[in-house]
Amino acid sequence: MADDAWPITFDDVLAARERLRPHLVVTPLRNYAALDSRVASGIRVWVKHENHNPTNAFKARNGLAAVTALTPGERQRGVVGATAGNHGLGLANAGRIFGVRVVICVPTTANPEKVEAIRGFGAEVVEYGQDYSEAVARAAELAKEQSLTLVHSTDCPAVLAGAGTITLEMLEQQPALDALVVSLGGGSQAVGAMTVLRGLGRKIPVYAVQARGAPVIHDSFHARRPLAATSVNTIADGLATRTTYALTFDALLAGLEDFLVVSEAEIAEAVRTLIATTHNLVEPSGAVPLAGLLHLRDRLAGRTVGIVVSGANIDQAVLRRILTGEI
Repeated sequence: MADDAWPITFDDVLAARERLRPHLVVTPLRNYAALDSRVASGIRVWVKHENHNPTNAFKARNGLAAVTALTPGERQRGVVGATAGNHGLGLANAGRIFGVRVVICVPTTANPEKVEAIRGFGAEVVEYGQDYSEAVARAAELAKEQSLTLVHSTDCPAVLAGAGTITLEMLEQQPALDALVVSLGGGSQAVGAMTVLRGLGRKIPVYAVQARGAPVIHDSFHARRPLAATSVNTIADGLATRTTYALTFDALLAGLEDFLVVSEAEIAEAVRTLIATTHNLVEPSGAVPLAGLLHLRDRLAGRTVGIVVSGANIDQAVLRRILTGEI
C-alpha cells in the first residue's frame, strides 16, 4: 500500500501526542514474571496498561485526539458518536474537558455500567438499536438533523492518530519489543501501531485478534475483501462489529502480519490470567491480545512481545460469570 494511500501519517500521530500531552499521562508498560511463566515458550510479555487512563480505556486517547482536532465552529455545534461503551466514554471525557456538547448513541444491549459512566461525564445518551452498527446509523442521522460533527470510533483520521500514540509510548518505554499483539474491533489500534512502525522504520510484526463471536473483519482479511455479518455474539463488546471500515481495511490488508480469532472460553481464561498475574481489572476486549498470544506462542518463542490491555470497563455480571468459570 503506497504511503499516499495510508489513512494517516506519522506526523499525524506526533501532532496528536502533543495535543494529548496536557490531558493524559503516559500509561505504564510492565513485565510480570508470573505472566511470562503462564505464556511460556521463552516469551517476555510487556503489558501496556491502557486501563489506567481516565476512562479506564485506550479510547480516552481517541476522544481527546478527535475533539482537540475540531475547528472552533465544530466545537461550538458539538459532536455525536456511537459506541458499545469505551468510545463514548472517551468522547464524553473530552467534551467535559473542553466544554463541547457530546451526544452518544448506544445500543439497547450496551453495558449499563458504561452507559452510566458516559452520562457521568456529562454526555447526552441516546439508546437505539440492538447492536453497535444500528447505533452508528442513528448517530449519522443525528449528525445531519442537529448539525453535529460525527466522530466515528474508527472511520476518523484523528481517532486513528490518537490510537497511534499507544505504540509510540510503548517503543519509547521498551525499544526491545519485536512483536505486537492487539485486539481489533474496528482497527484503530492496529492501524495506529503500523503507522508508527512505518514512521520509525521498525520492522516489527503486528498481529490482530478478534472474538470468534464477532469475526467479520478477521474473515474479511482472510477473504481479502469486505464482508458483512447480520449479528454478533461475544462478551468482548468492544469488538462487536458487523462490518469492515473504509479507513482501516486496506491498511489492515497491507500491514498486518496475521489475524486470528479466539473463543469466548479463551477470552474468559485470559481475563482470569491477567487478573491473577497483574492484579489489574481487565475487560474481555482488553484480554483478547493475551488469548491471541497463547495461539502464537510457538511462532513468537523467545521474543519480546507487547500486548495492549485496552480497557477495564467490565460489568459486574460478566465479571462474576468469568470468575466463577461459567464462561
